Amino acid sequence: MRGIPASPGVCRGRVLVLGQDRVEIVRRVILESEVALEISRLEAALVRARGEVQELQQRLAVAIGAKDAQIFEVHLLILEDPVLLNESSRRIREDHVNADAAFGEVARQYVEMLGGVDDPYFRERAADIRDATQRVVNHLAGRGRRDAPPVLDEPAIIVSHDLNPSMTAQLDRTKVLGFATDVGSRTSHTAILAKSLGIPAVVGLHEISKFLVSGQQVLLDGHTGTVFLNPTDQTLFEYGQLARRRVQFEERLREIREQPAVTLDGSRVILSANLELAQDSGSIREAGAEGVGLFRTEYLFLQRDSVPDEEAQYQAYRTVAEAARPDAAIIRTLDIGGDKFIPHLEMPQEVNPFLGWRAIRFCLQRQELFRTQLRAILRASAHGNVKLMYPMVSGVEELQQANALLDDCRAELRREGLPFDEAMEVGAMIEIPSAVIVADRLARHVRFFSIGTNDLIQYTLAIDRLNDRIAHLYQPTHPAVLRLIQMTVEAAHRNGLWVGVCGEMAGEPDLALLLLGLGVDELSVSPASVPRIKHLIRRCRLPEARELAAWALEQPTGAESLVRAQEMARRLAPGLFPDGVPTDRSGEGAVSSEPAVT
Repeated sequence: MRGIPASPGVCRGRVLVLGQDRVEIVRRVILESEVALEISRLEAALVRARGEVQELQQRLAVAIGAKDAQIFEVHLLILEDPVLLNESSRRIREDHVNADAAFGEVARQYVEMLGGVDDPYFRERAADIRDATQRVVNHLAGRGRRDAPPVLDEPAIIVSHDLNPSMTAQLDRTKVLGFATDVGSRTSHTAILAKSLGIPAVVGLHEISKFLVSGQQVLLDGHTGTVFLNPTDQTLFEYGQLARRRVQFEERLREIREQPAVTLDGSRVILSANLELAQDSGSIREAGAEGVGLFRTEYLFLQRDSVPDEEAQYQAYRTVAEAARPDAAIIRTLDIGGDKFIPHLEMPQEVNPFLGWRAIRFCLQRQELFRTQLRAILRASAHGNVKLMYPMVSGVEELQQANALLDDCRAELRREGLPFDEAMEVGAMIEIPSAVIVADRLARHVRFFSIGTNDLIQYTLAIDRLNDRIAHLYQPTHPAVLRLIQMTVEAAHRNGLWVGVCGEMAGEPDLALLLLGLGVDELSVSPASVPRIKHLIRRCRLPEARELAAWALEQPTGAESLVRAQEMARRLAPGLFPDGVPTDRSGEGAVSSEPAVT
């Protein structure tokens, strides 16, 4: 059975077919005296449903990352839509029907309207409405939460008509081998979560949930979107050979864990790791990384129901610094806003959050919060090679203000007799085109640059990188993007600064080659990607990468550059592509082998 590959990976096992667990809505005529009570019931059910989504969002932000957990913001917007409440209340008052029936009818009309649109994006939003409003219906029926994942006695492949994002996010990764659904697409939130959770998935299989029964044996290939029922010995043999090749290659990668990232012509590249949680610091050494190229401090805030105080932050930053020592630990100051939302910081909803009150802008206006973080980072610098980095810098004024606050914190710690590294390096993230254009001036106020390619691409090409409808326009190899990176590197080197990349581009083998050719000094990637990128670096020659970059800078579009970079990566390190699955970042071709990192 062939469907749409939604999340890469191969698994084999028994299936567990899940049925539809929906409340049957009973329409009941009510008296005039019951109208107010029914509207109150509806309002209370909406409040409880919103609370559930917020709780789930915060819990998953820690488990799988703020970017992927943020997809539940759509559910919150649906549950806060005044039209949904007002129209349901109107029906209760005018038609004298119970809240269950009124709300259910309004929600169904929403779903049918969007589901009938000939556009995959709007059809996926219909699934979001169905998922969000079902919570309200469950509470009105007195059933409470119905999003608990299935209890599995043994590992199984989940098969269902659909798996809503809430259910997918809570699947037990130790028991769920994979899943297959009748409906869905690569742009669905469920597919995004599956990739983040590392669960192989195939969607769009039409009626597989009716065709299969629990207990049957299947082999699911999330790379090609194929499900084999009762796979033959030949099929199992072929996939077994593939699995063995993967294991052998992983063993080769482990052998170079302690080796430096040096090209064949002897050029040294600093290869560090991105880190979200202090307790995961051990993954740095296990992966063979040279320190931490980006510690995302916002996750410390997401883990809690209140703002962490200075001591809590200090202990977390110290843990990271000591784990990375003697290598560097680059700690980024709080980067919230855009696609990262922390409820207890009381940030307002904005029409254009990516262009709004976020990152350094937020911190400079919430100075007490910012000073607490700066003091904690300074104190942690006494325990390792800590470097501090400001996100979303757009001009010199922001750097001057932030550095002035940092100097005040240094003076306070001196007066209090608390130790810190007086020579701690301070850097700026280059994520906005304006920062690239004034990079020479920014360089006078910092010691290094770190390019955040995710946002740089987004702001350069005017593309919301979370909008599935325009995902095909998000092109890392666009000539404008490559030239901005080149300009940043040249400005840094002119001023005696080193420059790194901590965005998603650094973790993709083909794009990493382009970055090396553009003169980047450091690559910082997810711990899981470190061995793969190190393997590639140790098999390439810097002059060849420079030739590739120079050629790409002259191309009229990014498509040619991407193809040539992919061909070069496959030629240098074919073991990185054991399945022959082409990397595709448009959302329309084969799925990339790893989830994106924000």
